[in-house]
Amino acid sequence: MTRISMHQASVPRLVKLLGNLSGMLDKAQAHVDAGHVDEAALMNRRLVEDMYPFSKQVQIACDKARSVVARLADLGPTRDPDDEQTLAELQARIARTIDFLRSVPAEKIDGTEDKDVVLPVTRVMTTYKGMQLLLGHSMPNVYFHTVTAYNLLRQAGVPVGKRDFLGDP
Repeated sequence: MTRISMHQASVPRLVKLLGNLSGMLDKAQAHVDAGHVDEAALMNRRLVEDMYPFSKQVQIACDKARSVVARLADLGPTRDPDDEQTLAELQARIARTIDFLRSVPAEKIDGTEDKDVVLPVTRVMTTYKGMQLLLGHSMPNVYFHTVTAYNLLRQAGVPVGKRDFLGDP
């Protein structure tokens, strides 16, 4: 029986997803540069009033990816300030996140399936097992915020499609 390790289930998937998000931001930048959409308006675009804007969707996708890997590897929570105002600044955040993910050795993450991880979830300290945190909380959050960013780009007329979101398998 082939088993997938915690590292295999996390870092390569997160790097791939964030890389795809970066590619979508490249298309968004081209759309801005061509004068089809105002960059500030895109950064602040929301699907509905009570949802976070585009910039925050990208920030949270990066934060959740970095956080789960850091917590599983006992590196503590990490965060960037949420001060990006341009697509280029969001691209830099994605790049820093990918660099961090790639820097964590597999042996720091593998074997953490049953590790207790405590973190605040909507201001309530919540205990997860490592696999539960990864597959039941963090990965769904990264996908949620990435697909919401994708939808906002589509709504703004940026020519992205399903292949941009999925990338090559």
